[in-house]
Amino acid sequence: MEHYAGLDVSLKEISICVVDHDGKTIARGTCPADPEGVAGWFRNRSFTPHRIVHESGMLSIWLQRGMTRLGLPTTCIDARKAHKSLSARLNKSDAADAEGLAQLARTGWFTPVHIRSEEADRLRSLVGARERLIRLRKDLEGHIRGVLKTFGIRMTGMGQGRQRQAFRDQLAEAGETDPVLRAIADGFIAAHSTLCQAADDLDKAVKRKAKAHPVARRLMTIPGVGPVNALSFIALVDDPGRFSRTSDIGAFLGLTPKRHQSCHVAL
Repeated sequence: MEHYAGLDVSLKEISICVVDHDGKTIARGTCPADPEGVAGWFRNRSFTPHRIVHESGMLSIWLQRGMTRLGLPTTCIDARKAHKSLSARLNKSDAADAEGLAQLARTGWFTPVHIRSEEADRLRSLVGARERLIRLRKDLEGHIRGVLKTFGIRMTGMGQGRQRQAFRDQLAEAGETDPVLRAIADGFIAAHSTLCQAADDLDKAVKRKAKAHPVARRLMTIPGVGPVNALSFIALVDDPGRFSRTSDIGAFLGLTPKRHQSCHVAL
């Protein structure tokens, strides 16, 4: 007999419901929120589900990869579309949602979502960490500029030389005019120097990764495409085989035209 399971995932535990091919509930329960916990729950009850579904969420990528490695037939489904079916139930609870997901697994009325590869997530994390450090550095510089303007001190522009040493030099000079500004300068100079060094290290790591990646090297032959754009594109597309046409990638990235005209008027 075929069994179908639904997993309602929270940060600490997972509610599980198993139904048969007629939709009758066979078992319910909870387990720790990790792939081994789910596998152990099914193993202890001698269940081999035909299909297991869980909604996309914070832990969905990690759970999907882990359960797939353990040999569980798991599918991650679109939480927004699943919500429309689950919201029709009278009682809203983790157990009720797990049962609703099990019924969706049985009927096949769900939309699976693509789970990125670990390599794609590594690229996204690397590029995102670089971008975050640069944003923190800019926020720090903007805050200092605003503070000093209230004292009539206007900092001039600076380049990238020596990791924006000119900014720290001007901040140190401003600190000589007032004891309070001196205390502020001491703390912010150290923080700014650390952010600049960390951002520079990650920037070099991005360039090394792009240089070693064959697809990124090909993309960077396009004028205007650098290491960051190349790696970001590779991480977003991940598996090109999931697109039936190359033109679908533009729509996936949100690059769809806003004009919808049936004809063109000659001028």
